[in-house]
This record gives sequence, C-alpha cells and structure tokens, in this order.
Amino acid sequence: MSSATPGPRIAIVGVGQVGGAAANALILGSVARELLLVDVKIPLRNAQVQELSDVSNMSGGAETRIRAGTYEEAGQCDIVVITAGSKYSVGETSVQHMYRNMGIVQKIIPAMRPFRPDTILLVVSNPVDLLTTVAQQLSGLPPTQVLGSGTLLESVRLRGLVAKTTGVAPDSVDLYVLGVHGIGETVAWSTATVGGLSLARAIPPNSLDPIQLARECRQISQTIIHAKGAIPLGTGAIISKVCSSILRDQRDIYPISHYQEDFGCCFSLPVIIGRKGILRTIRVAANAEEWDGITKSARDLNETIQHVKEGA
Repeated sequence: MSSATPGPRIAIVGVGQVGGAAANALILGSVARELLLVDVKIPLRNAQVQELSDVSNMSGGAETRIRAGTYEEAGQCDIVVITAGSKYSVGETSVQHMYRNMGIVQKIIPAMRPFRPDTILLVVSNPVDLLTTVAQQLSGLPPTQVLGSGTLLESVRLRGLVAKTTGVAPDSVDLYVLGVHGIGETVAWSTATVGGLSLARAIPPNSLDPIQLARECRQISQTIIHAKGAIPLGTGAIISKVCSSILRDQRDIYPISHYQEDFGCCFSLPVIIGRKGILRTIRVAANAEEWDGITKSARDLNETIQHVKEGA
C-alpha cells in the first residue's frame, strides 16, 4: 500500500492496551497525519486499525489515516513509538518481564534498520531505561534521537498530588521525578516550586508530607498495574504530549530518559525537546542527597545491564 500521505507519520510498534491508548490520544490530538500500527499479532493489529479508523472519523479534528505497517515502514516514519510488551502477563515477575522485553527490543530494532536519518525513537516499554539504553546501542541513531518515556508520568502525577494538597492548579507546580524509573527514582523536592516560589515560601509549614506523597505516587502505579496489567491511558496521554512537542518543535521541558555519557546508560533528567529530539539536557539544582540517589540508580542500572550481557 502506498505511504505517500503528506504530513508527519508516527509508527506504533506493539498495539495492545498501551499502544492502542497511545494511538487514540494521538488521533484525538491530531498530532500526526498518518499512524502505522505494527504488531506480530495480526488479528489484533487489524482490529485496532479498524476501530481506530472509527475514532479518526469521529474525532472532529484533522483526519488521521490509520493503517497496518511493517517494521521496514516504521523505520521511515518521523517518530517510532515502542510499546511492545508493556503489559505484564499474569504471574510474570519483574525479572521475567525484563528479559521478555529485552528480547522483543533486540528483535524489532534491527528489523526497522536502517532508520531514516531524522527518525525519533521513543521507547515506552519497561524497564524503560534499560530498554532505551539497548535501543540506543542497536538503532544506529544519534543519542539525541533515542528517548524513553522515563519518569514523565510519575512527575505529572506527583505534581497533581501536590496541587491537590496545596489547593492550586497542577500547572502551577514545577516538580521532577528523576533518575532510573522505578524503585530507584528520586524526587527533586529541593527544586520544587509552586507559582515560581519554593515550597517553603509558597505553602504553610507542615501542610505537605513529601515522603507520604512520593509513596502515594508509587502506590497509584502499583494499584493500576495490579488491576489492569499496564497503565494505558496515562501512558497514552504522555506519548501524545511528547510526540506533539517533537513534531511541532515546541521546546517543552520534560523529564525524559536519554543517554548520559558520564554513566553510559539512559535515565531521566529534564531536557528541552523539539523536532531534532533532545536539544539540551538541563542539570537541575538538586541537593547532594538527591544527586546521590540519582547516581546510585544509574550505577544499579549499569550493573543490571552488565549482568544481562554476561548472561546473554
């Protein structure tokens, strides 16, 4: 089938719960002119094409063309979103999930090569930092063009919890969850602001418990995954947000997983993103304890990567 549709194209590799939710959000936001859906489960892929085409026809915005695609076609899109393996299988442990998704990424990245020189690769599947590191190593793309969803969703959720606690709008809260996604992530409370003021100046004393809010943020993730096997709707929303920022060259600042040369792996720090991917990393003024947490999570990730390589 011809792929001559003008305008930006996004490929989604893996169109289960998370991939389908991402496609839905992209359609409703009129982010791309065409979506290519790629999945080894052909009946699932075809069903998603049919249903999402209905969404496009009903969206009220600019029509998005939805079609099935191949790995080779995906590699020629403006953005490739990897959501394959996002959902936990019943009874699957985190270690089993890691090795399963490692195998998936190691198969699909070479299948998409050679990528178009300006393609942006967005990894969403977990463990996102490990898989983003692997994708960066295998893709042949510059590190600035290989991103992971990282701690963006956790940062958005935690800002919402702070906003609810303090009685302000979420957009008034500036707060980042950084480091390696998961148990090693660090909340940069020392840099948090509300309406441009530090937390200490913006809210009454003892009105906010950072430890409790961070714990609640993690528990929300665990509760959703336990019930649904994945976090499709929230993840779909941030995928749409990141893709929109890239294609429209909006220069937004997000905590995104990307390659850190000093550590030799990918994890989340705030970056400015635009049409060329990561334009610049912003080194936040986190305190020493927070940087220690970020550094430790990176070292732990490197140990995991080395262990996986030795076991390969």
